[in-house]
Amino acid sequence: MSILEPSKLLDKELYSRQLYVLDPPAMQRIQEAKVLLLGLQGLGAEVAKNLVLMGVGSLTLHDPHPTCWSDLAAQFLLSERDLERSRAQASKELLAQFNEAVQVSVYAGDITEVLLQDFQVVVMTASTLEEQLKVSTWCHKHRICFLVADTRGLVGQLFCDFGENFIIEDPTEADPATAAIQHISQGSPGILTLRSKTGTCCFSDGDLVTFSGIEGMVELNGCDPRPIRVQKDGSLEIGDTTTFSHYLHGGTVTKVKRTKTVNHKSLDTALLQPHVVARNPHRVHCLHQAFRALHQFQDLHGRLPQPWDPVDAEAVVCLARALGPLKGTDEEPLGEPLDEALVRIVALSSAGSLSPMAAILGAVAAQHVVKAISRKFMPLEQWLYFDALDCLPEEADLLPSPEDCIPRGCRYDGQIAVFGDAFQKKLSHQRYLLVGAGAIGCELLKGFALVGLGTRGNGSVTVTDMDHIERSNLSRQFLFRPRDIGRPKAEVAAAAAQHLNPDLRVTAFTHPLHAATEDVFGDHFFSHVDGVAAALDSFQARHYVATRCTHYLKPLLEAGTEGTQGSATVFVPHVTEGYKGPESAKDDTYPICTVRHFPSTAEHTLQWARDEFEGLFRLPAETISGCLQPHVSLADVDGPQKLALLQPVLGVLKARAQTWEDCVVWARGHWQLRFHSSIIQLLKSFPPDKVLEDGTPFWSGPKRCPQPLEFDVDQETHLLFVLAAANLYAQMHGLPGCRDQIALKALLKSLPQPDPQLLAPGPGPEPLTGLQEVLGVWREHPLNPLVFNKDDDSNFHVDFVAVAATLRSQNYGILPVTRDQSKRIVGQIIPAIATTTAAVAGLVGLELYKVVGGPRPLGAFRHSQLYLDENCFIRCVPPAPATQTFRHLKWTCWDRLKVSAGQPERNLQWLLAHLQEQHGLNVRMLLHGQALLYSAGWSLAKQAQCLPLRVTELVRRATGLAPNPLLQVLVLELSCEGEEEDTAFPPLHLEL
Repeated sequence: MSILEPSKLLDKELYSRQLYVLDPPAMQRIQEAKVLLLGLQGLGAEVAKNLVLMGVGSLTLHDPHPTCWSDLAAQFLLSERDLERSRAQASKELLAQFNEAVQVSVYAGDITEVLLQDFQVVVMTASTLEEQLKVSTWCHKHRICFLVADTRGLVGQLFCDFGENFIIEDPTEADPATAAIQHISQGSPGILTLRSKTGTCCFSDGDLVTFSGIEGMVELNGCDPRPIRVQKDGSLEIGDTTTFSHYLHGGTVTKVKRTKTVNHKSLDTALLQPHVVARNPHRVHCLHQAFRALHQFQDLHGRLPQPWDPVDAEAVVCLARALGPLKGTDEEPLGEPLDEALVRIVALSSAGSLSPMAAILGAVAAQHVVKAISRKFMPLEQWLYFDALDCLPEEADLLPSPEDCIPRGCRYDGQIAVFGDAFQKKLSHQRYLLVGAGAIGCELLKGFALVGLGTRGNGSVTVTDMDHIERSNLSRQFLFRPRDIGRPKAEVAAAAAQHLNPDLRVTAFTHPLHAATEDVFGDHFFSHVDGVAAALDSFQARHYVATRCTHYLKPLLEAGTEGTQGSATVFVPHVTEGYKGPESAKDDTYPICTVRHFPSTAEHTLQWARDEFEGLFRLPAETISGCLQPHVSLADVDGPQKLALLQPVLGVLKARAQTWEDCVVWARGHWQLRFHSSIIQLLKSFPPDKVLEDGTPFWSGPKRCPQPLEFDVDQETHLLFVLAAANLYAQMHGLPGCRDQIALKALLKSLPQPDPQLLAPGPGPEPLTGLQEVLGVWREHPLNPLVFNKDDDSNFHVDFVAVAATLRSQNYGILPVTRDQSKRIVGQIIPAIATTTAAVAGLVGLELYKVVGGPRPLGAFRHSQLYLDENCFIRCVPPAPATQTFRHLKWTCWDRLKVSAGQPERNLQWLLAHLQEQHGLNVRMLLHGQALLYSAGWSLAKQAQCLPLRVTELVRRATGLAPNPLLQVLVLELSCEGEEEDTAFPPLHLEL
């Protein structure tokens, strides 16, 4: 049997989003890696899930201990039917379903030094310190990457040892910094001036850089990396350029990513000399000592401290106090006093097992396994401590009692050990809406099932998502299986979550949440909701959900990711500020003139290629179909505009394409038009030596002077363009295509050169007559419009855009991007990876505890930002809501003016008088959405017509629609006399 090339083994469709975070070489290493995971409680299950989803070659599980009730609070791979079964064996069954390409096995024997040598990475969870030290010594000796991950209630710990001289080939996820060049001097040293001063911040003394796209001083293009020095004015010294050609214009300078080397110590050494990078190192050192003391307590008593037992907790404090002082990097004792209150609260809650903590630490640990295998991204400087003790009430009398935390023999025992049974009952009666059932949504549903949200009484979880499952979802959305492809995400996710916890009362909707579905998600629906969680990938959708939460005064938990970056935010009525995210993604559109004639970046060429696709394969087909409708008269059609749109589709052909050869002839002709003839025409209008009135060369600065290309069938990009364009042309005409490049090359060599007369721009026939002639070509057989689809790699859509952009880049001397980069840019694909998704869902789970727990002060809540590639974790208190004032009124975004419309409904005149009497507001304008209901600037006659009318009647007249009879509140906006320009009055809620 022949061995497939490694690149062919990589499933690019399955890992399409992950490949934008981990490149193909890194993915290949991951697919060939062997990992041993010791310990399959909640944290171990999270590590295993993430590694299997990301496609690790093989994962061996070891945990012979029997499943118990407390495991089920965080271990989603287990259920009640697995009680007393080996955790590893029971976990394997579900875990193996997440990714059929991963070999998942169970090892039940003893852990030996010989066994470990078969693995590249060993991960230990739920283990004793004695076991950790033994395995650490063996791994360090044999250069096996070693990790320890642990959680104790609301505190987590991660240790990593990648050995000595471990080389990180790609330290960060960020693309190399680039900047456009303004000028380069000849000299020693040569001085490079950047076009924008903002580019200076990307470079530092000693950085290595490369150059591309320079005209004139071409010796720099593709040269070996050169060291630079940054001058005070922001220019760069780039070494000797004395002998180089004179610089003309253009070019890009790119910072070279440099490898980094780390040297890690074995656990026995690092335990006494913990090197941590943290904002509060003293707190981290105290947590380090708390974990050491907990290990000692467990050695002495054979168990962890009893939940909230003050005697056991005090014993842990005494053990921590008796530990020797930690040492700094200079071997000197740190001399910091032990924070006994911190150690005590850690001990009191240490018996618990919480799914959000397992999700967060499991994600970071799994990411470090990937770092060890792929050598991408910096590992920890050995230690990480994460604590979420802010989830506990600040007041001592509100903390749970030992009696409330006694195990109940139920699946929530691990959580009850931290928060108590009374809190568990609160969780079970909650009613939550989850918007989005994608990657983050699946993780949140898993978390809701494990914590017991909406499992009793009137409690419930509603999940809504309009999307259907695609194959690329399966590498992150673990609730889905290959058999589910094509099915609604919400329905499949809801059923899978209920399988994790049969008590979960979950309902699925397949509607989007926006203005058109307010008949479904309206006043009645939100009156039965306690909170909302949003897992959306569009700013527009997030903004709409946030406005609904503000309107109905519901807490909002929101999360998002991009690659290894993630965020989790919480918005609580009257406590935190409201959501302030953008209403839409940043505007990436470019000036039409730049895209059509003066591109200077790869993004410009891709936009041009994307427009080409629309203008050739979709818009003409739709236009022809519209013009050929029986009720359409050609006399009413904009002849010149339609003709200009349709002529390129006919191109060099005289009649409708009938064969594959016709399609090739058209594609070859279009290549000649776009990359040769049109460039010659542009240069006739703007010659290379053209000078502006002030003496400045026309082709300078960002304007790059283009060069026409000469078709060469032996050039890969030329051949691939014809291949993609001809196949798309064939699809549009309903003809069979062809993928045989050898046959295509032979056919192209046999074809004559395209007729220049047919490609030259000209006045064309009379507009209407010309349009009739063009339409006549397709009258009997209209074209099939092609809708751009980035996710099907066999349809030639991305191929066409990528190769067209590359040829355009060659015209203008722009550094092109790869096909994968092209696909990401034109498809607006967000890079994604399972670890970040799991981490932000865990962070949302922590804030859920606080929201459900009852009234909490602002200081209890956290906005979180994480960067897994750089090991950066930021958690900060959200801002308080801003207060606005107008005369005697004070309000925030959470306030509103409430007025009862009365029964029967009172009129506008009464409403205006009521606002003046009760609030001192002289209304200048009254609006409902964009509809103006009343203006003090109207004539007295017009005001007299409106004042006697009910507000609902005014809305009907202004909008043409009567308010929904089920509507409980009509929202109005006010503008009043004497207001400042930036005053935004609270909305007026007219209660119907």
